[in-house]
Amino acid sequence: MTGISLARIGAVLVKELIQMKRDRLTFAMMLGVPLMQLFLFGFAINTDPKNLPTALAVADQSRFARTLTTALQNSGYFGITHVVDSRAEVERLIATGAVSFAITIPDGFGRTLLRGQRPQLLIEADATDPAAASNAVSAAVQIGESALARDLIGPLAVLNAGPASFETVVHRRYNPEGITQYNIVPGLLGVILTLTLVMMTAVALTRELERGTMENLLAMPVKPAEVMLGKIAPYIGVGFVQVVIVLSMAWLVFGVPMAGSLSLLLAVILLFIAALTMLGYTFSTVARTQMQAMQMSVFFFLPSLMLSGFMFPFRGMPGWAQALGEIIPLTYFLRVVRGIMLKGTGWSDIAQDVWPLGVFLVLVAFIALKRYRTTLDAA
Repeated sequence: MTGISLARIGAVLVKELIQMKRDRLTFAMMLGVPLMQLFLFGFAINTDPKNLPTALAVADQSRFARTLTTALQNSGYFGITHVVDSRAEVERLIATGAVSFAITIPDGFGRTLLRGQRPQLLIEADATDPAAASNAVSAAVQIGESALARDLIGPLAVLNAGPASFETVVHRRYNPEGITQYNIVPGLLGVILTLTLVMMTAVALTRELERGTMENLLAMPVKPAEVMLGKIAPYIGVGFVQVVIVLSMAWLVFGVPMAGSLSLLLAVILLFIAALTMLGYTFSTVARTQMQAMQMSVFFFLPSLMLSGFMFPFRGMPGWAQALGEIIPLTYFLRVVRGIMLKGTGWSDIAQDVWPLGVFLVLVAFIALKRYRTTLDAA
């Protein structure tokens, strides 16, 4: 056997092709992951979100107020989804995340403008995600400089000669300085848990198969639910260790505030960790090798990272991408953790984002138990 033999290389090549054909999951991942990334980055990602949900509170019925409202809508950044008449309603909509902006035109706006006293237009932005709000805020300021140009003509032209005829006041709620860490660090808690817990628990059963100890596990007088709970419990503990580390770093190093209830946050984190570990266990009932289990975890993690609103503004994505994002547990967790830590929201404000996590947990637990029974029958 001297030199390089093309025949021997060809034989090894054929063997690898046969092995690749047998391992269909790995082959599908090699094609699916790059296609998914190309599709998501090409069509779903948008760093300049438009038509952001906006609450409008107009207490003035002058033509100037109507012109301003129309100009803001025509900018493409503000989509009027709620028309309110009370301050309490504005606060509720922003706190729950139902709107990204609230525009208030006060009573007497037109009269004050005609007197040359520069009334105020108030624009409140949910700045928990500075990237999503920055372009819209800039557009609002520019609109304030030119929106009334066509109305202030003739005798009123003197009002448009100097500075802007009214003052645009922008309140960046919950993160007035636009500190990126306030948005990123709470989100990283969910990302870290998603990456590590799903992958670790995904090898829970496949490790037994590869090591040949599955028979011992099947021979034990335990029910499928008992096996499942026994296997995920240690990883729930590991998850809480990660939570302590991340939250400690968030407060001590990055200065991220804790405006809400710590106990409420920990309760939601427990639900989120349980959902992730249960999902990883479900993957382990499908995969036959640890490599397949890890590949499935990565395939789940990538869309979670890109469609949850962590890397890119959620409301900047097209409707179909937002619909896919609503399936991902990380999407709801990010809203809850940012709401509690930055906004100080309570249970009534976050309930709409907590119950989907509970439904997800029950669903994947049911699938895992059914799949484990299938594994028992197959064994």
